[in-house]
Amino acid sequence: MKPIAVKKPTSDLVQVRNLVKHFPVENSDDVVQAVDDVSFNILTGETLGLVGESGCGKSTVGRCLLRLHEPTSGEVLFEGQDIIGLPNNEMQALRREMQIIFQDPYASLNPRLTILSTVSEPLKIHGIANKSERKERVADLLTKVGLDPAYMHRYPHEFSGGQRQRIGIARALALNPKLIICDEPVSALDVSVQAQVVNLLQDLQREFGLTYLFISHGLAVVEHISNRVAVMYLGKIVEIAEAKVLYENSLHPYTRALLSAIPVADPRQKRERIILQGDVPTPINPPSGCRFRTRCPIAIDECAQVMPEMREISEGHFAACIRIDGYDKAPSHEQTI
Repeated sequence: MKPIAVKKPTSDLVQVRNLVKHFPVENSDDVVQAVDDVSFNILTGETLGLVGESGCGKSTVGRCLLRLHEPTSGEVLFEGQDIIGLPNNEMQALRREMQIIFQDPYASLNPRLTILSTVSEPLKIHGIANKSERKERVADLLTKVGLDPAYMHRYPHEFSGGQRQRIGIARALALNPKLIICDEPVSALDVSVQAQVVNLLQDLQREFGLTYLFISHGLAVVEHISNRVAVMYLGKIVEIAEAKVLYENSLHPYTRALLSAIPVADPRQKRERIILQGDVPTPINPPSGCRFRTRCPIAIDECAQVMPEMREISEGHFAACIRIDGYDKAPSHEQTI
């Protein structure tokens, strides 16, 4: 995969403050605490990677940013405007600026629609251009994502997984958005195709000035594409830093365990694995204090009593763990991370 030089991000495009999303449990008073008090920002033009185990709340965060899931509480600011509670007509207009690429390239395309209808549907919904202009736009978009425009009259079942994901990317680009939520866009693809799609996303980011929230459990892919990386565990962000810093000097014990699981290409090279004990607790009744403490190799009694705040341990490097050196002296940053 080739690195792409991207203009250094400067200002916040998205600010997420104390985001909470709880799902009710059927026939019960319990709730699934999928996302619980999450705060972060996404800079204009950057790629923020969001990683963690399956079920940690990554995709829920992405969908809350678009209000595909209505947040239980918190704020989501897009270019300074809080989108939570916006009426439907204002939210629909704002959706032109915010799009999503779904994980499953098979389930995300309507099998009854041609590629022309699929990619042009956002234009039609927002009343942009006439029929011939939309067809011309679709042809241009298919070219941008590496497909022959003649394919626009075919149906999804006639394409491979990688080609379908390219179609999904074309659809996401149709309205010239500023922000794209990439919800595990390469996890269902072969490794060789993953590289092609990741390089395509980087090329498009450079050409159109896009901003990505890149959600994935593929840590090697996230390292390659991201400017910064946030790590989630059981509904909370536990560490966030520039990608190079996080991968070379991670602080949180959960992040270190994740990184130790990345496969090494050279079979002669040894890497010490950190094997976490036990299973991920249920988000219906998470542990008191630090949610990672039941599996943490360095947990102490105090971890069960204290909910660790996200603190800036070094410049731009935030973590939530009372066992980190310098944590007691580090300033708490609840507003900007």
